[in-house]
Amino acid sequence: MQKISAMLLLRCCQSLTRFGPLKTQRHLELAPTVTSCAVRLWSSREEQRSNQHGHGPSWRHALVGLLAGTGAVLAYGLHYQQAERADSIREKPVVTDSTLPVFSQEEVSKHRLLEDGVWVTYKGSVYDITEFVAMHPGGDKILLAAGGALEPFWALYAVHNQDHVLDILSEYKVGELSTEDQKKQQTVESSDPYSSDPERHSILRINNLKPFNAEPPPEILSDSYITPSAVFFKRNHLPVPRVDPASYQLHIEGLPGGVLTLSLEDLKTRFPKHTITATLQCAGNRRSEMNKVKQVKGLNWGIAAISNATWSGARLRDVLQAAGYSAETSQWARHVQFEGLDKDVTGTTYGASIPLNKAVSEEGDVLLAYEMNGEDLPADHGYPVRVVVPGTVGARNVKWLGKIIVSAEESSSHWQQNDYKGFSPGTDWDTVDFKSAPAIQELPIQSAITQPADGAVVDRSAEEVTVKGYAWSGGGREVVRVDVSVDGGKTWQVAELRSSDKGQAPAPEPAPGRAWAWKLWEVTVPLPAKDTELEIICKAVDNSYNMQPDSVPPIWNLRGVLSNAWHRVKVKIREDEEDE
Repeated sequence: MQKISAMLLLRCCQSLTRFGPLKTQRHLELAPTVTSCAVRLWSSREEQRSNQHGHGPSWRHALVGLLAGTGAVLAYGLHYQQAERADSIREKPVVTDSTLPVFSQEEVSKHRLLEDGVWVTYKGSVYDITEFVAMHPGGDKILLAAGGALEPFWALYAVHNQDHVLDILSEYKVGELSTEDQKKQQTVESSDPYSSDPERHSILRINNLKPFNAEPPPEILSDSYITPSAVFFKRNHLPVPRVDPASYQLHIEGLPGGVLTLSLEDLKTRFPKHTITATLQCAGNRRSEMNKVKQVKGLNWGIAAISNATWSGARLRDVLQAAGYSAETSQWARHVQFEGLDKDVTGTTYGASIPLNKAVSEEGDVLLAYEMNGEDLPADHGYPVRVVVPGTVGARNVKWLGKIIVSAEESSSHWQQNDYKGFSPGTDWDTVDFKSAPAIQELPIQSAITQPADGAVVDRSAEEVTVKGYAWSGGGREVVRVDVSVDGGKTWQVAELRSSDKGQAPAPEPAPGRAWAWKLWEVTVPLPAKDTELEIICKAVDNSYNMQPDSVPPIWNLRGVLSNAWHRVKVKIREDEEDE
């Protein structure tokens, strides 16, 4: 592996596509991704208890996220600076209270059911969390920890490793674990489900550490039409599974012919290899701009939760036909579900689904990809096999694919049913009904400015400023124009679009409805004579004449998804010294 002495060396190279997966020297401690939840389960008993402890409604809302096995409302907005502190917080000692009774592990183990009271242990202390169970956003999965230690679960959902969470937990403390049993626990090594995660490039800007979620610096996105795998944005929901390619199996279910099981070698040899260039974008790309309007729940992505790559593999259409798909199937089936091999401590896997017509369409280009940018998929991107659903939100491009199910129903996965959906700006967590909105599939038109950065300074002597960025639209709709303004939208210029790196022949024009890859764009604009600050704006138009909205407030939503308003950066003009 190559080593980088400075992050900016990456941009100094002539071709980013020559980079291999570079290692970082530092050990990454991660904070988790969590799912969106809204809980309003306040009984009179809980009201009474919170009053006894002197806590108001805000405390109760915080408590909802305490032990969420599949995600917690507390975690939204936990960003890199907090995540770096996770290790030190996790080591924060729990103060013992000699006035409380001492229990053996055997006694704690008797408290696994609600009728007996639900007890757990954490760092030598015993807690009665019975009253919290009804409020748990993850349902009865919390009972998996009943009668035992929280540490294995908190290793997976590291959001709990925060001071205020430990303070809340202390309200439920009922005793101490016996010294003998504490010693027994200490002799058992704590299993970190993220210990086998791959190393990542140090240039990535981390949003969450466990599971790993990071984006590259925006300025490098427009330096290379194909994003190098090492700096392609990373969006994981769970620990990265270690999969042996020799024993890997993909199961296809739901068709009349029964279950078809394929090995990696089968996918490579039984089906023609198909290659596409496609952009993937996270539903939360540019969420940080919504946070500036009003706080939302989700990772605080900037403008770089989007990247472009070449993908190679077997067509999903071909594989489904081999499994018994026929025209008659469409008379009852409506969806194709995907399940990953990544799972939480309960064994629940990541899952999603797409419409059947997208899956089987000859023009849909859905792949069971085993290569990315001409090489085996990296671990973070789904090795050995992932689904690539071009034109569709990243959340449906399931990684580490283990199962495909043809079904009359959508995936029942949390991420299909209770996340990745858009709502009105007037919908809040007290009124939201996730069942009322469709799951995001195709994404809207998008563009952003990668250079110059917001807050940059240009010299008056330069006389002009070059603006660069990317533009993309979901559903295979081709970007046909990007408009750029340097005076806050008073006047506009049309940017030059390109579908390849400079000096290379442009990519062939995509077939209608199959424009899966982004366009990079650039325009050089003279500096206004009298202005001391520029407000640079970009907006894109696709071949259906879809356009970006001009501001964030009308599209704000409580999950911060589908953020595609005009992108704006402010740049200062520095006067030359002799002119001052």
